[in-house]
Amino acid sequence: MSDSNLPGTELLKTVLEPLLEDFQHWFTRSRHLLETEQLSFMSDQEQSDLLLRVKQAQEELSTAKMLFAATDKQVGIDMATLMPWHQLVTECWNVAMRFRQERQV
Repeated sequence: MSDSNLPGTELLKTVLEPLLEDFQHWFTRSRHLLETEQLSFMSDQEQSDLLLRVKQAQEELSTAKMLFAATDKQVGIDMATLMPWHQLVTECWNVAMRFRQERQV
């Protein structure tokens, strides 16, 4: 960050707000892929389970974003909540990368 003396609310807006938007973007893309493509390297059950986890994360994210907005962006989100989302996004990135690689063959 360029200014470590930002007030807490400004810091949350600067860091947390874009992070939540990124999660929303990647969960939406991942959900679309999982709902519209048959992934040959995953069983139907694995794909369904991943889709279910993405949908659940989207619901959690939606709730977090509503609370963030309702508190005028003055409430942070615990790392214990963010880390599973980050891990899920990473897993989805890996699935999407493998899907693209297999389509190129």
